[in-house]
Amino acid sequence: MTTTETEGARTGRLVKGPGLLLVWLYGVMSVGAVSRSVYQIATEFDRAPLAYGLSAVAAVVYAFITYTLVRGGETARRAALVCCAAELAGVLTVGTWTLVEPSAFPDATVWSDYGYGYVFIPVLLPLTGIWWLRTSRALAS
Repeated sequence: MTTTETEGARTGRLVKGPGLLLVWLYGVMSVGAVSRSVYQIATEFDRAPLAYGLSAVAAVVYAFITYTLVRGGETARRAALVCCAAELAGVLTVGTWTLVEPSAFPDATVWSDYGYGYVFIPVLLPLTGIWWLRTSRALAS
């Protein structure tokens, strides 16, 4: 093992292998969700406050998970795992809600229709995140 690999294993680095792709995807989703929600809240909030507020929540979740993945360590891993589970619950709840009661959402959120507008990345990302966080913990042990 090289020095970098030894340090990575010792500090519980999560940004290796699939973790690097997750950081990149969560980073892109963070930028997209933050940009979208800031613009919509600043210019059209009265049109769809629920949708735009939920997009802002998604942006915060994405940014936090990105941060914890980059930070690494066992505490960050646990926080990211809880956040990914909460994100998945949010995507499933909002996705179902937008299908059952579309009139509640005059405009789409990041999580509408399970992330259809984002090529279903919002529903696949937390599943992949949970898988990676659990797998990388087992590998570090």
